Amino acid sequence: QVQLVESGGGLVQAGGSLRLSCAASGRTFSGYRMGWFRQAPGKEREFVTAISQSGRTTYYTDSVKGRFTVSRDNAKNTLYLQMNSLKPDDTAVYYCAAKGGDHTTRPSAYDYWGQGTQVTVSS
Repeated sequence: QVQLVESGGGLVQAGGSLRLSCAASGRTFSGYRMGWFRQAPGKEREFVTAISQSGRTTYYTDSVKGRFTVSRDNAKNTLYLQMNSLKPDDTAVYYCAAKGGDHTTRPSAYDYWGQGTQVTVSS
């Protein structure tokens, strides 16, 4: 069992930046592949980015490439998402999630989820 708690969301103007954190507790954090997903009102939850257990491999959805950076600190059991050049379309609840095994963008394949943190980007 892994418990995940996100923080760092808020209201920001377009072009601004936010850094999300996801603190993990429970089983060994470094054994899990981690992902960030987001869900806007009336839309399905969508993949944003993922990072391998070691942190050496990352994946991004096309719409955030070059603007968002995922990282992890296994010594601190924490996942991060640095979001720059934010756009109104980035407005959503952001969730961190954990899974074992290989990379996938499917939310249903992730085993553990945080409660989410709201990110609102004003134009």
